[in-house]
Amino acid sequence: MTNLNAFDLNLLRVLDALLRERSTVKAGKRIGLSQPAVSAALARLRLSLGDELFFRSGKTFEPTQFALSLEAPLRNLLVQLEELISGPGAFDPATSDARFRISGADYFAELLMPVLTERLQAMAPSMRTHLVNMVPSKPFEALTLYDVDLVLNPEMDLPGWAEQQRVLTSDFCVIARSGHQRLASAGVRPGDVIPIDLFCDIGHVLFSADGKRQAQGDMALAAIGRERRVVMTLPVFSGVYRVVAGSELIALLPVALARQVAPSAGLDIFLPPVKVPSTQIMMVWHRRVNADPAHKWLRRQIAEILGDLDHG
Repeated sequence: MTNLNAFDLNLLRVLDALLRERSTVKAGKRIGLSQPAVSAALARLRLSLGDELFFRSGKTFEPTQFALSLEAPLRNLLVQLEELISGPGAFDPATSDARFRISGADYFAELLMPVLTERLQAMAPSMRTHLVNMVPSKPFEALTLYDVDLVLNPEMDLPGWAEQQRVLTSDFCVIARSGHQRLASAGVRPGDVIPIDLFCDIGHVLFSADGKRQAQGDMALAAIGRERRVVMTLPVFSGVYRVVAGSELIALLPVALARQVAPSAGLDIFLPPVKVPSTQIMMVWHRRVNADPAHKWLRRQIAEILGDLDHG
C-alpha cells in the first residue's frame, strides 16, 4: 500500500494530464513538462500505485481499468485542492482559457449560443465553447462517453453521479408560413387558436431525432380521441421551421424558438387546439465538476440566458 508521506503529490497532476490527453507529449504540454519528464513521472506512478496505468495499443495510449477508476475522483480532488490553495473569488473569467463541450439540440444554437458568445467575448474572451448534438441511448451518457461537460435536455431520470438544474420551461405553439392558404381561407389569423379539425387535417412536420412519428402533441390529441397527420420528421429544429416556411405544412415548435425565428423566416405563430404539456429543459453535469470555478461560472451564464426566455 502506498504511503502518503512518501508519495509525491505533484504526480497527481501528471496522472490527470495523461488521463485527459492520452499522450505523454500532449500531457507534458498541458502542464509544462517535457516528454521525458512525463515518462519518468509515469514510471514513478506505476511503482507507487502498483499498476501499469497506461499501455500501448497500436498507435494509441490506453489507460488501464484502474487508471480509469481514478479519473473522476482525481479530477474532483484537484479542483478542490486548487480552490483550497487559491482561496475564494480567485477565478477570473477574463483570463480563463477553459474549454467546454455542451451537448444539445440545434434549438440551443438559436436561443443560447449567440447570446452566450456575446457574453464570452465581453467577459471571457479566451474561453472556448463547442455545441455538439450527441444522441446516445441516454443523453447523460455523453458526460462520460464523449468528453461532454454539460448536457441540455428535457427532464430525465439520472444516475447518482449526475447533477441537474432546470433552466427553461418550454411551451409549444403552431407555426405556419405567412399567408398560409388554408388557414387564411378559414379566417384563422396569427395568434388565433387553429380549429381542431383543420389542425388535424393539415400536414405536420415533426422534430424527431430518431424518426419517431409521435411526440407531446400527439399524446395530447390522443387523450381526446384525435390524431394529426404527420407527413415528415426531421432531426433538427432548423429543418422543421425551414420546411414549414417553404410549404403548406405546419408544425408545433417551442414558443421561445418560434418567436426568435418567425420574423426572419417568414412565419406566423398560432395556438394549438389542445394544451400541449410543457417540456422542462434541464442542464445536467457530472458531480466531479460541481466545485470547478470555471464550470460553475459557465453554468450560471447559461442559466441566466435561458431563464430570460422562460415561459413557465
